Amino acid sequence: MHTRERILQAAAEMIGEDVTTTLSVRAVASRAGVSTGSLRFHFPTQRALQDEVLTRIYQHFIPDDPIRDSARPARDRLVDCLRQVLAAAGVGDEARKAWGAAYQSFIAPEPNDKIRTAYLAHERASAGRVEYWLGVLADEGALPRKDFAKKVQFVLTVLNGLSVQRALPSGESVLQSETETLYTAVDAVLGSGSP
Repeated sequence: MHTRERILQAAAEMIGEDVTTTLSVRAVASRAGVSTGSLRFHFPTQRALQDEVLTRIYQHFIPDDPIRDSARPARDRLVDCLRQVLAAAGVGDEARKAWGAAYQSFIAPEPNDKIRTAYLAHERASAGRVEYWLGVLADEGALPRKDFAKKVQFVLTVLNGLSVQRALPSGESVLQSETETLYTAVDAVLGSGSP
């Protein structure tokens, strides 16, 4: 196996064992059995390593990810990806149960290191997925890489709000207003103005 592949395999194994792990250069190099210099040759920054590992993980676990269908407009692909996230939360009773579980796990108990670590791991995984989607679109030239962190946080905030809305009683079509909100958010992310 080539050095680059050994590094990526070691990093993926580390994430597989503990999603809260930080992919430090020294730890990944040690696990892969390579020098830190060799790792830096293939991945000049920790971010480059993390991005490549996450890309491979997403390609493996979500082979038909709509973000890769470059025949469709970037706007529609990103909305479809965000819809997937919301679909996992369900609607009505299902959404209420999901939010109830989140409340019981992260909000109701007194914050401690274990709860913070678990929540931050969940948040990091969500952010990584959104970063991946935006990265694909940036590589295609559909949006600049400028203010990526702000855009990711904006998208996550919109998703959180919409998932809460799915759990609340409503007299109108949640899906219609949700679609309008998703397109508004995606337009803000893809547009020249910052969200």
